[in-house]
Amino acid sequence: MSVAAGAGKRARMPAPAAILDIDGTLVDTNYQHALAWNEAFVQSGFILPIWKIHRLIGMGGDQLVAELIGKDADEEHGDTLRAAESVLYMASIASVHPLEEARELIETLSQGDRKCCLASSAKAHEVDHYLDLLDARELVDSWTTSGDVENTKPEPDLVRAALDKLGTDDAVMVGDTPWDVKAAKGAGIDTIAVLTGGFSKTELEEAGAVQVYESIVELRADLQNTPLAG
Repeated sequence: MSVAAGAGKRARMPAPAAILDIDGTLVDTNYQHALAWNEAFVQSGFILPIWKIHRLIGMGGDQLVAELIGKDADEEHGDTLRAAESVLYMASIASVHPLEEARELIETLSQGDRKCCLASSAKAHEVDHYLDLLDARELVDSWTTSGDVENTKPEPDLVRAALDKLGTDDAVMVGDTPWDVKAAKGAGIDTIAVLTGGFSKTELEEAGAVQVYESIVELRADLQNTPLAG
């Protein structure tokens, strides 16, 4: 049974395009990122509660550091922290795996003439790893990397880059964090959210998600029982 935000609403994926967030939505990475950020902060002498770090996972590293330790500290330590997090996360990347039915969701959303873009502001080598994990290169029309954006989520640059690659402004986002929802809203599109990033239904709805599902499995089941738009 779905936990869609609106009573009686069913997942309806508007043609002609879908944008799927990767980290936390398709691939289970959020907690590895939180732990990598924690260790990076510790290495630079900052002891922070990990739950506060987790609250910002999904926000780009260019903004996360300042949110946690302030702009002045970001100016002094930010580059070192971001570089350390990248190394620490890559050391743990073998422990991440696709979420259940992630590839099947991509297949569902790529049916017919619908275009599909996988959206990430991660570095190209990370995105390549995820594409391999999902075996998705032949399924999707495009994907994004850090090279496609100037400002990361919750700024809308990533979503706009995905829309440009898809060649349309008519799309829906699938994401797992409030930062996904806010980025999509800034680009003028709606978000269907899943709880796999560790954020609550209420948090995602308050950010503006039009529907919220417990998992990709539930979202996909609802899509299969509802005729897709277009």
